[in-house]
Amino acid sequence: MRRQSREPTWRRRHFLLAGLLVVTQLAAQPVYESRDRAGPVFSDVPSPGARELQLPPANLMDSSAATPLPASPPAAAAYTSVQITQPADGGTVHSNTGQFAVALALEPPLRPERGDAIAVRLDGAVLPDRRTTLQFDVTADEWQMAARDQVEHTLEVAVVDRAGEALLVSAPVRFYVHRAFRRN
Repeated sequence: MRRQSREPTWRRRHFLLAGLLVVTQLAAQPVYESRDRAGPVFSDVPSPGARELQLPPANLMDSSAATPLPASPPAAAAYTSVQITQPADGGTVHSNTGQFAVALALEPPLRPERGDAIAVRLDGAVLPDRRTTLQFDVTADEWQMAARDQVEHTLEVAVVDRAGEALLVSAPVRFYVHRAFRRN
């Protein structure tokens, strides 16, 4: 297999750039300034009373000295696991109002800066607020809105992207709610 040297390509590029520089300098036309009632008029054609302007040299940059653009960040790894750790599957939550704590385990960590969030489904109803932390409370208002009037409940979470598309869904957790009451 024959190796090509990079030197001829390098030389061709610099020769091409040098040629372009010479051509632009030769093609540069003088600029003339004259005045009329509205103010200054600039033209490449001289007119009576016009004076030739001395323009500064062209601002050229050596492309070989340019700093390369930073590489785009690598695509983030997909989420591999999400699990509800609290409430425990088959466990009991003690709450008179319906408010209870939820804790999740997620790999890799949640990336809210990309717009990723946690969507929560309680008894089949998706709660309106998305979460950006792995520990949060289901509020009493959310409980009243979503929970069914029964003893056993289900909780499910999904990692969703900015558009609300599910990236990963947890296994549902079944739990029981125990409300304290006083006997008379």
